[in-house]
Amino acid sequence: MTDRPIFLDNNSTTFPAPEAVEAVLPLFGEDYANPSSTHSMGQAARHAIELARENVAALLNCKGSEIVFNSGATEGNNTAIYAALDGLPERKHIITTRVEHSSVIEVIRYLAEAGYRITELSVDRLGQIDLDELKNEISGDTALVSIMWANNETGVINPINGAGDIAKQFGALFHVDAVQAAGKLKLDLKDELAIDYLTISGHKFHGLKGAGALFVRENAPYLPLIRGGHHESGKRAGTENILGIVAMGAAARLINKDRDQHVEHMKKQRDRLQAGLIARCDDIAINGDQADRLPNTTNIGFKYIDGEALLMMLDAEDIAVSAGSACQSGSMEPSHVLKAMNVPLSAIHGSVRFCVSRYTEEAEIDAAIEKISKVVKRLRELSPYGHEDKRETLDAAILAEHKAYFAKA
Repeated sequence: MTDRPIFLDNNSTTFPAPEAVEAVLPLFGEDYANPSSTHSMGQAARHAIELARENVAALLNCKGSEIVFNSGATEGNNTAIYAALDGLPERKHIITTRVEHSSVIEVIRYLAEAGYRITELSVDRLGQIDLDELKNEISGDTALVSIMWANNETGVINPINGAGDIAKQFGALFHVDAVQAAGKLKLDLKDELAIDYLTISGHKFHGLKGAGALFVRENAPYLPLIRGGHHESGKRAGTENILGIVAMGAAARLINKDRDQHVEHMKKQRDRLQAGLIARCDDIAINGDQADRLPNTTNIGFKYIDGEALLMMLDAEDIAVSAGSACQSGSMEPSHVLKAMNVPLSAIHGSVRFCVSRYTEEAEIDAAIEKISKVVKRLRELSPYGHEDKRETLDAAILAEHKAYFAKA
């Protein structure tokens, strides 16, 4: 174990793989040319991009021609949504879920102001959607169904196959945000024929920030979000981020080589952390389905303590974690994902997302368990509701607040 901080926030970003860093080093030197240039130096840069495209296509088991490189998942999600709606302009209904990433749900809610009818599927206490609800809501007017493969806060895996089959029965286009799934689950787009669009982001699986990819199935409608150039076969204008793309390709190649081995490693470390905290801490709850979830993620609610204080004290102990999506950090609002799951607010406010990676060491997990349990105990001692005789009063107040929230939802 090194002296580095213990990083358990790997759904927000990941440590760049040494292989990814090594792959981009020549691009700072002799291979610096613009990949759109026709001279030999430019074509060498172009070759590096196309090699990365092959590796990313292999990660998804799709054709290289179906990969559009971009700046990341937010751009990819926006592009997919607008492309689908442009392709079916006569349809005015969109279906998504209440627990999507903000780069999907905020765009779709904006489209409600433009006249689209929006359905947000609910989730149960385990964070799972109900395919019967999708069947009841979808119609011939539905243009797009957009559902994430795995939730970024809880790791819960959605029934993508079933949802895609339902979408196809009604002629709707199907978009999947697979940002958290890439590198942790097997993504086979040759067999997942119902998926029209799928987004990934390189820095979520040990690439660099600022580069992602959008899968667009052949013959799926497409509308460039960024125009004004011939790049990416006319599908995304702007000089390619060759550093990020090459790093993403190298990271994808690494996954293609040893995914199963490192998935087992992540699961082992995740389970060790979760079991250790359950053994050492009272009044905690695991948020989300413990069976159908990502191998690296556990979301734990520490009841009767303040989540912000918990994060700050853990940071002081050199443990990096978060309460939810990095894109929502700084907000005092409780997690929209946990609220949609009907998690009691007594647990939501103290909920923390722990995410390991292929590089997380067992010694780090053991040190984290020791430090986290001590911090939780200390916060309970400081909290006016940390003592059992005070909790009944708090639970009653929280129950009233929770009912009021869902009455407005």
